[in-house]
Amino acid sequence: MNVHIQFIRGINETVLPDVRLTRSRDGSTGTATFKFKNPNILDKKTAKEGEITGMYLIDEEGILETRDVNARFINGKPETIESIYIMKSPEAWDRFMRFMERYGDSNGLVFTKAN
Repeated sequence: MNVHIQFIRGINETVLPDVRLTRSRDGSTGTATFKFKNPNILDKKTAKEGEITGMYLIDEEGILETRDVNARFINGKPETIESIYIMKSPEAWDRFMRFMERYGDSNGLVFTKAN
């Protein structure tokens, strides 16, 4: 199975995001902030497919989803989508990291640890 990120179910986002991760000191919770610059979901052709209902992270284990999705506008035009995915347990963190490893592998992304 392929690994995808979608904002409208059934339509894969082709623009690769910048993802920033934070984790609590005890490792019990974490946050992933996704930023998509000029994502294809904002194209006029795609807009007629429906409304953005959330961000869906899809792989062979299932679907992770968040409703925390916001568009950033510049000069009245949407330019960036920012979405936040919150992990509320160590198990949720591990599940998210498995998704990101698969997503990275399928899209040629690498993980760079902050100093």
